[in-house]
Amino acid sequence: MNTRYLKIFTTLVVIALIFVARLSYLQLFTDRYALNAANTSIKTEYIIPQRGVIFDRNGKIMVGNQPAYEISFTQALMKPDFDTLGFCNLMKISKADFINRVNTIKKEKYYSKLTPMTFLKDLSREDIARVQEIIFKYPAFNIVQRPQRQYEVSTSGNLLGYTSEVNEKDIKKDSAYYLPGDFIGKTGIEKSYEKELRGVKGVRYIQKDIRLRSIGSYKNGALDRDVVTGKDITLTIDYDLQRIAEEMLVNKHGAIVAIDPNNGEVLVAATGPDINPNLFAGPNKSKNLYALSKDTIYENKPTFDRSLQAAYPPGSTFKLLTALAAMQMGVMDENTIFPCGRGFFYKNKTIRGHGGADPLIPSIQVSSNCFFTYAFIAIIKKYPGNPSKGVDEWKKIMSSFGVGEFLDNDFAVGSKGSIPSGKFYENRMKSILKASGSSKKDYKNWDEMATGAIYNGMGQGDVLVTPLQLANYVAAIANKGWYYTPHIVKAIDGKPNPDPRFKIKHKTLVDPKYFEPVLKGMEAVVLRGTARSLKSSDFTQLAKTGTAEVPQGKDNSIFVLIAPADKPKIVVAAVMEHAGFGATWAGPASTVIAEKYITGDLKRENLYKKMTSASFMPEYKRQWVADLKRKGLYVDPKADSIKRKKMQDSLEFVKQQKAKLKQRIEEETKNTKSAKQ
Repeated sequence: MNTRYLKIFTTLVVIALIFVARLSYLQLFTDRYALNAANTSIKTEYIIPQRGVIFDRNGKIMVGNQPAYEISFTQALMKPDFDTLGFCNLMKISKADFINRVNTIKKEKYYSKLTPMTFLKDLSREDIARVQEIIFKYPAFNIVQRPQRQYEVSTSGNLLGYTSEVNEKDIKKDSAYYLPGDFIGKTGIEKSYEKELRGVKGVRYIQKDIRLRSIGSYKNGALDRDVVTGKDITLTIDYDLQRIAEEMLVNKHGAIVAIDPNNGEVLVAATGPDINPNLFAGPNKSKNLYALSKDTIYENKPTFDRSLQAAYPPGSTFKLLTALAAMQMGVMDENTIFPCGRGFFYKNKTIRGHGGADPLIPSIQVSSNCFFTYAFIAIIKKYPGNPSKGVDEWKKIMSSFGVGEFLDNDFAVGSKGSIPSGKFYENRMKSILKASGSSKKDYKNWDEMATGAIYNGMGQGDVLVTPLQLANYVAAIANKGWYYTPHIVKAIDGKPNPDPRFKIKHKTLVDPKYFEPVLKGMEAVVLRGTARSLKSSDFTQLAKTGTAEVPQGKDNSIFVLIAPADKPKIVVAAVMEHAGFGATWAGPASTVIAEKYITGDLKRENLYKKMTSASFMPEYKRQWVADLKRKGLYVDPKADSIKRKKMQDSLEFVKQQKAKLKQRIEEETKNTKSAKQ
């Protein structure tokens, strides 16, 4: 036998031995095929575990469970003499409805004669009490108790999320666990911690006789599996703070995020508009979810979590990072003075701003647009003739603060925001030259004015950050150059969250010595600068205001805060869309949260009342109407009501004329008959 045939023969022998070994293992050491052979006489019952309870950091129950009931259907247990009418009367459904439900079940992709499928759901306790004594007459149908979420709070729907019935995609992803009719976390904490919360199903194998009557456990329960309750989760959220934040966001679009800078625990992640999580429970759940997903009037979008998903121009709050990057790159120091004596004038461009020819700390205090624009120009021009190199170095520093990157956290959703690269501006310059018909090819030495890169230094231009990123980079400033990844779960089943991602201390690329003047500048903002009206006598604060220009209309109000100044315990970031000046709206919201957390009380209740009573809906409505007009879709409600009135009057007139005509015809017919007689 030559070598070639020997190799083929050896391969075939090895394959045959593998098959024999596997078959022997399955037959001799497992019950898998024994169960399959007997499954026409064995009923598999699944015990659905209680889902884990969700607590806030102080032990308050946010999400618990309550029993929900449904009726399952197993085709293999259907008797030939099934009393359809009797069952329909018991369930209070029509025969046509019964037939339709059974046919629908049979069309499902994962349908099996042996698998219990959901026939009726959302039954009340009263319904179950009425049928449980009689349903034994119909062995194909069984009462299944499934835990249903019960919400103990009325806010934070986006944060908590909801559970819903699995779809084909869910089953395919984890077919070893999920069956049709099971529930899975779809959004929020319910989704990101699904495996911990869901528990493990219990399984019982019940042996049947020839008439499909239960005769006891299969193999005395040796193959049964105990149900394991889902793990309880303790959030990092302080619900008292979260609720206050949500209340201040009523009738507003925006977000408030608070972080403990010492460990990265997220204390508040509030979004406006908010969702009442109780809409996620009960028989109207599907209808409510659909309505929420379609609520786009005035750009409400309640299912869009602005604290995690919305990317905003950070405005003047970004000047803190501009200063840190410029000092780290060696293009300025805290004593550098730029030519801002009469404002900003550069390449025929004027930018309005505040302050004069001042060094860094006074420039932060008054939020000088001029100073930080010149600082960013210095970053761009660090390498003469190669602006992309300077921008890429800046971008790398920004990334070390978690800006322009996905924060590797435990939230179900998020956005990376935007920090442009040198290549980004090369491509933009290339497009500008092409559009202008220029023959110039040197797009790599791009112009900071033409490309709009000049605006990045003051947090406008092409820079976008999420509120979570905003709070996180301020936490890094509070710590003078390091941060823990912000996260939402503090403990699982009473034990500290074991996730190693939240134990790593991330260090920024900025030397700790450069943070001191920036922090002094933030102190000056509160003591005598743009946030002096928010100074508190009960605790110290470091802050930065931001008023970000946006094309749709009124500026966004932005504010960041560190408190207390000496030993920071909390960092707060707030964004109020189209609200105006940072210290007027986002500022009060931020300092109220800090005050409540540090002192345990709302000492300046006037600020809280100011926020809860304010509404920015008229501005959102104005923008909404303006957008519809631009698209040619706007219909004036007054004109529309007049039009409807005219149509109604016309219809009424036609109706009256028809009645008169009918009456006349009847009279003429009557007269004709009379004349004939």
